[in-house]
Amino acid sequence: MFQNQSGINARPIAAVGSRYLIDAFAWMFLALLLSAGVAFVVTTNESLVNSVIDMRMLLFIAQIGLGLGLQWGIRRIPATLALALFFVYAGLMGLTIGVWVYYYGVVSGNFLAVGEAFVSAGAAFGGAAIYGVVTRRSLANIGSFLFMAVWGIFFAFILNSLILHSSTFDLLLCMAGVVIFTVLAAFTTQRITSGYYAAMTGSAEKASVIGAVMLYIEFVNIFLMLMRIFGGRR
Repeated sequence: MFQNQSGINARPIAAVGSRYLIDAFAWMFLALLLSAGVAFVVTTNESLVNSVIDMRMLLFIAQIGLGLGLQWGIRRIPATLALALFFVYAGLMGLTIGVWVYYYGVVSGNFLAVGEAFVSAGAAFGGAAIYGVVTRRSLANIGSFLFMAVWGIFFAFILNSLILHSSTFDLLLCMAGVVIFTVLAAFTTQRITSGYYAAMTGSAEKASVIGAVMLYIEFVNIFLMLMRIFGGRR
């Protein structure tokens, strides 16, 4: 089933690679539906919005911990536990998304920005995913750069929110973030179809879960950053 490539990656036959991708996208879409359901509940309940804001730091730490924990610990935990933790993560992200949609849509009366952000995120993500599947060019050599860029964007946002408070810098960071996470979507899709995650975890089930986690994170970040851009970064 696998053909070894320099002892690092494994390239499955096309049908198997497609199966990995279908399973990963299936879990990702279910997680997005869960996030959307939670976000809808938050958006329609102002007291819940305030509660989420009050516990935003705890929520932020939980999201970071779960997101990184799944990526770093996927080989050590059962696939069913990893999937359950993924859905917990998606539910927590739904709380955050709900607050964003509440302020950009309900408070600012700018539901158009929310819709434009979602459609644009879907188009960018979908195009990147298709490119990752059909291209014969290996994207492995840009992986380290992309992950460093993600951490750079992360710390730059924190710096700007705590010290600089620059709307122009925020816009530039959002634009850069959209580009970085879109390229990451192509990178992740290629990793899934190439069998990288299956070889890394030693399990097709774990490969589909971690693939879904990565795709989910990339889509949500594209969506949130586009919402900031279209919504005027308020």
